[in-house]
Amino acid sequence: MRSVSYVQCVALDFGGSLFPHAICLGDADNDALNELVVGDTNGKLCVYKNDDSKPWAVRSCQGMLTCVGVGDVCNKGKNLVVAVSAEGWFHLFDLTSSTSKHPDSSGHHELAAAEEQKPVFKQHIPANTKVMLISDIDGDGKCELVVGYTDRVVRAFRWEDLSENPDHVSGQLVLLKKWLLEGQVDSLSVNPGPDGSPELMVSQPGCGYAILLCTWDTEQQAATEGRDNSAPSSEAPIRDVILHQTSGRIHNKNVSTHLIGSIGRGTLKLMEGADKLLWSVQVDHQLFALEKLDVTGNGHEEVIACAWDGQTYIIDHNRTVARFQADENVSAFCAGLYACKGGSNSPCLVYVSFNQKIYIYWDVQLERMESTNLLKILDCDPEFGSLLQQLGVERSDVSAVKDLIHKTLYFPEKQQQQSSPLQCQDPAGTDSPAHYTVIQDSL
Repeated sequence: MRSVSYVQCVALDFGGSLFPHAICLGDADNDALNELVVGDTNGKLCVYKNDDSKPWAVRSCQGMLTCVGVGDVCNKGKNLVVAVSAEGWFHLFDLTSSTSKHPDSSGHHELAAAEEQKPVFKQHIPANTKVMLISDIDGDGKCELVVGYTDRVVRAFRWEDLSENPDHVSGQLVLLKKWLLEGQVDSLSVNPGPDGSPELMVSQPGCGYAILLCTWDTEQQAATEGRDNSAPSSEAPIRDVILHQTSGRIHNKNVSTHLIGSIGRGTLKLMEGADKLLWSVQVDHQLFALEKLDVTGNGHEEVIACAWDGQTYIIDHNRTVARFQADENVSAFCAGLYACKGGSNSPCLVYVSFNQKIYIYWDVQLERMESTNLLKILDCDPEFGSLLQQLGVERSDVSAVKDLIHKTLYFPEKQQQQSSPLQCQDPAGTDSPAHYTVIQDSL
């Protein structure tokens, strides 16, 4: 396991306390650049933009905010900011119109008008909310709102629109289904199933998870056909909760589990399908947050796991692990794309500390996950092979190649005295392909 260091960091001012799921990254104002959305226990919703330490927009909500999100929850073709409180108040904010308002000299928007502070929609749903997901969970091309509760219940809602005007939010949330789980719900995730259709997954204690089936179309059809679901039937009832355990050994049921993979007490597991374990990694920290993010730019997302002391693990599909240590203990964490500088989104890690600061490490990219050495890097360069041929060194003679690189790096003046193609290069070797990467492992 190797350690990595990220130094590009900005500190944001945040004076409140928050729940672990009251933070997210997303395009809050529909400008194709992501913002950071944070909600605190006093009902204040803050939206941060770029590298400004002060919130770009502030809104007031009713109750303690337990989860926030950004997405097209109303299926109108634009993102809205969603904030849900522990008391069950669901708030919608449209920050797209804010871009047309006149900002002050610092770039912050004037919030003098009371109507600008209010949500565009507000509705009461069942209380004790814990975690939230905005995604298409039934494959109909429209987003649903999924909410997990502290009483082991998960509910799915759909927005019922009462206006055909895409710029006007008028409607209500309609309950689609309620699931009751055996254990506490800590995270929600949507993954493609065997047939490519979305599967709603919910974590369960003890390194387990459950797949929740979206059966409302079947239930609606049964109601339309006049069936009495309460009457006894020869047909077996439809199972809407399918439990899975990631191993035969029963883990500690008091340990929470998070999805993308599964987190036990410092255990990370990557599953393919319901029962195929790809790998398991044991770390020496209590993990509390799990995200996915492409830090190598190769189109494949890595698993990002964070511990309470700021220790962060980056793991690829081949179980190659890199770790990064944040400077302080953290109370909340998220990872994703954020437009910090340069007018474009880049991978970032977001840490909420206990000293009223939020730290964003931006442009957290790695050239590769696996460890390598200089010889492997040079071996992929065709120019390196031609230089060896001109110097009369066999490419297959590893010992001779190592000796040549050693002399070029540490005794360049001796190499200059020899008649070779290296004579015309800079004594420090900066023009040589042997110097464009850092040696991570010994030759």
